[in-house]
Amino acid sequence: MSKKKIVRTVCQGCHSECGVLVHVNRGKVTRITPDLEHPASRGFICIKGSSYMYFTYHKERLKYPLKRVGKKGEGKWERISWDRALDEIAVKLGEIKEKYGIKSIGTFHGTAPRQSLFSCRLLAAALGTPNVANTDLHICHAPTMVAEIATIGCSVLQEKGPDYLNSKCIFVCGGNPLVSHPPRGRDLLEGVKKNGAKLIVVDPRRIKLAREADMWLQIRPGTDGALILGMLHTIISEGLYDRVFVEHYCYGFAKLVEHIKAYPPEKMAEITWLPPELIKKTARLFASIKPATVHHRVAVDQNINSTQTDRALAILAAITGNLGVKGGNLYPVHPSGYLHTGAVVEFSKLSPEINKERLGANIYPLISGPGALFTFVHAGVAANAMLHGEPYPLKGIYLAGANPVVNMQNTKRTWEAFKSLELLVVADFFMTPTAELADYVLPVTTWLERDECCDEQYMNCIAARQKAIEPLYESRDDILIVIDLVKRIPWANRRYLPWESVDEFNDFRVKGMGISFEDFKAKGYIPVDLSCKQEDKIFNTPTGKVEIYSTIFEKHGYAPLPIYTEPPESPFSTPELLKDYPYILITGGRTIEYYHSSGRQIEVLRKRMPDPIIEINPETALYEGINDNDWVWVETPRIKNERVKFKVRVTADIDPSVVHVQHGWWFPEVPSPDHGCFESNINVVLNDDPLREDICGSVPLRGTLCRIIKN
Repeated sequence: MSKKKIVRTVCQGCHSECGVLVHVNRGKVTRITPDLEHPASRGFICIKGSSYMYFTYHKERLKYPLKRVGKKGEGKWERISWDRALDEIAVKLGEIKEKYGIKSIGTFHGTAPRQSLFSCRLLAAALGTPNVANTDLHICHAPTMVAEIATIGCSVLQEKGPDYLNSKCIFVCGGNPLVSHPPRGRDLLEGVKKNGAKLIVVDPRRIKLAREADMWLQIRPGTDGALILGMLHTIISEGLYDRVFVEHYCYGFAKLVEHIKAYPPEKMAEITWLPPELIKKTARLFASIKPATVHHRVAVDQNINSTQTDRALAILAAITGNLGVKGGNLYPVHPSGYLHTGAVVEFSKLSPEINKERLGANIYPLISGPGALFTFVHAGVAANAMLHGEPYPLKGIYLAGANPVVNMQNTKRTWEAFKSLELLVVADFFMTPTAELADYVLPVTTWLERDECCDEQYMNCIAARQKAIEPLYESRDDILIVIDLVKRIPWANRRYLPWESVDEFNDFRVKGMGISFEDFKAKGYIPVDLSCKQEDKIFNTPTGKVEIYSTIFEKHGYAPLPIYTEPPESPFSTPELLKDYPYILITGGRTIEYYHSSGRQIEVLRKRMPDPIIEINPETALYEGINDNDWVWVETPRIKNERVKFKVRVTADIDPSVVHVQHGWWFPEVPSPDHGCFESNINVVLNDDPLREDICGSVPLRGTLCRIIKN
C-alpha cells in the first residue's frame, strides 16, 4: 500500500479559500500545489497557501491545553488535559453567570477560520448570551452589509457580486483584489483583457491595479463618498441613468434627484482633490457602458462616512441598471437546501427579548439591536464593558480566531480590557499577545487538519475542505471544542449545539441537498448556476424595491439618502492641527505575505517582508530628511503621548501629503508577555472611541492626521 497520497481540499490562509492539492507522504504534508479544476480559484495559489505546512508544523505552535499560572501576562503556563480544561471552564462560566448574570459572559471572534466564527456564535446562543463581539467588523464588512441589505436586500459589491469576466466596465473603489482576494483579482484582469473592458480605479496609492487602469483617481483619503455623490449628480442631471430600471424597481428616486443637487462635481472636487471634469468623465464613462460592475472593499468601510458611502455605491450600480445582469453585479445564489455561512449564523439567533439586551443595542440598532441587519457587538463597546462595566459588566469571554490586542484600535486600552476579565479562554494556533492574557489557552486544528464546508467568497460553487492529515498533538476543531464544553454546562441550551461531532455538524449543513458530507467530499465542489434568480426583481427590502430612499434608515433616525461626512481630523475639519500633524495617514493596505496579524513567525513569509513598512513620497522624504530604510516614529492626535516605529519605503506611488503604514505587526520572536505588540502596531496610535460613524461605529483608519519623526 502506497504511503503517498494527494488530497483535494481548500486553503484557508485567507478568505479567498483557493482549491489546492495537498501532497502527503507517510502522514506528513510535503507540498501544497494549486487545484487547476477548482471552479473559483482555477489553479491560483499564493505564498501563504503554498507554504502553509510551515505554519502547521511550526515549533512554536500550541500543542496542548494550557492553564495560566500566576498573574496574567507573566507568561507562566501549566499543561493540563482537555477534560480538566473544559471542566474548569464550565465551572467558571457558571460562577460568573451566578454572580453577574448571563449577559456578563460573551464570545469574541475575528476574521479567521469559519469554524471559529461558528463556534463563537453557537456557543453564545447555547449559553443564552446575546454578546458576540468582533475585532473589526465595524471597519470591515459590517458597513457594507448594513448599507446593501437596507438598499438592495443583499450584498453584491464585495467579492460576491461583480461579474468581472463578462463586464465591459469595472469600477473599483477602495479595494485591491489582486492582493486581498487574488483569484477575484485575476478574474478582473481577465475580464479587462477578454472584453476590452474599461477599468476605473479609485485609490490614494498607485497600486498595481491602478497601473492597469484606464482611469486612476488619486483621491484624498476618506472622501470616497463625496466622489460617488458627485458622480450621481452628473448621471442624474445629464439623464444617463437607466430609466426603465429606475421606474420599475427603485423606491425614492425622485427624492434623490432633489437631494443630489447639493453635491455638484465642482463642490466635490474641492473635497476630493480631484478635478471636476475628471469626476464628470468618470460618471459618464461608467453610465454609458453596459454592462458595468462596481466593486469596493474595506478602505471605504474604514472612515467616519462608511455606511453612507456604501449606500451611494449601491445606488450607483442600481440606477445605471447593472444589478442582476450578466457582466454587472449579480445576486448571490446558493444551492437549494445548503446551509451557507449566513444561514448558520441565522441558526444561532436568539429571541428579540434577549437580543435587546445586547451591548450597544441602544447605540447601534442596525448592528446590535433586535432588528439588526448584521449582528455583532462593536469591539470598542465590548472593551468599555470590560473596563468600566458600562452599561453592564463583561466578565468572561471565550475567544476564537482573533487577536484583538493587535488588531483592535487603542492597543494599550485593549490590553488592559482583556487583562481585567475574570475569565478569558483563547482558542488559537500560537501564543499571541491576546493569548498571553488568557486563563486557558486551547490548541485548535489548522485547515490541513479539518473537514468543513466552504462558501464564503465563492460565486460559482461551494467546496468541501477535507483534512489531509490527522490533527497534530492535542489540537481540536473549534466546533468540537464548544460541543464538548456545552455538554459540561447543565444550564446550556443544547438546541444550538445538538451535534455529537464535527461530522454531524458538517452533515447538518448539506443534508438539505440530499447528500452527506462524505458525498460532498467525494465531489470536491458543487457548481452554482449564476443565471438562477437574476431575473427575479423582488428585492428583500420593506418596499420590495431597491430603496434609494431607505425606509430602514429613516425609521432609525439616520439620513435616508446618502450624505457625505468629513473625517474628524483632516485639512478641512481641523486645519489647526496641520502644523503639528501635517500628513494624512492611511493604514490597512493588504500584503500577499500576511493575513492581518497572522504569519509573522513563518520564516519563508518573514524573509519576504521582514519589517513593518511606511510608504512616503520622495518629496516628503527630502523635506523630512529621511532616506529609504530609515526608521521613523509615527504619532497621531487620536492617541496623545504614544508613538510607533516603521521602516521607510520611499515611493512615488503615494501623494506627498499622504503616508501609508502597514497594520497587524507584532514580533513573535520577542519574549512574552506582549511580543512587541506596542512597538510597530499602528493601532497603538489609533482610537475606536467616539467620534465614530453613527450607524456601524466605524472609525477613520484611512484619513486621519499624523506626523513622522526620524528615529
